[in-house]
Amino acid sequence: MEKTVIRMKKLDERAIVPTLGTPYAAGADLYTVEGATIPSGGTAWLGTGICIEIPEGFVGLIFARSSLGTKRGLAPANKVGVVDSDYRGEIKVVLHNHSDQTQTVEQGERIAQLVVVPYLAMAFEEVDELDETGRGTKGFGSTGKF
Repeated sequence: MEKTVIRMKKLDERAIVPTLGTPYAAGADLYTVEGATIPSGGTAWLGTGICIEIPEGFVGLIFARSSLGTKRGLAPANKVGVVDSDYRGEIKVVLHNHSDQTQTVEQGERIAQLVVVPYLAMAFEEVDELDETGRGTKGFGSTGKF
């Protein structure tokens, strides 16, 4: 599989270049340049010390690392971070502690994963009616148990 090169710049000498856990990993691990102690129910802003250049027509999505979420209760506070292709600032991750114990994050630890995906450019048009579908306006829980 051909790889797309994502240009990145270190803003801090402690920064670690994002890594792929396996050759077919969809997400690249992001590392923090600072440590933090996060109390139960608390959040911490963690810098990665890098900025990246997402290609036009793509977006960087920042997701939780499954091991942090399931084993330690740590996940991005906004659930999924969005890095637009025109953003050039430091990538930061705000981790929230969902566990009932204080959690410590060490400098250099993997804190999230970045997935770069294409998106459709949008423009909205106001109309009086939308096309009909079989589902219609049936929402939450309408296709099974809620």
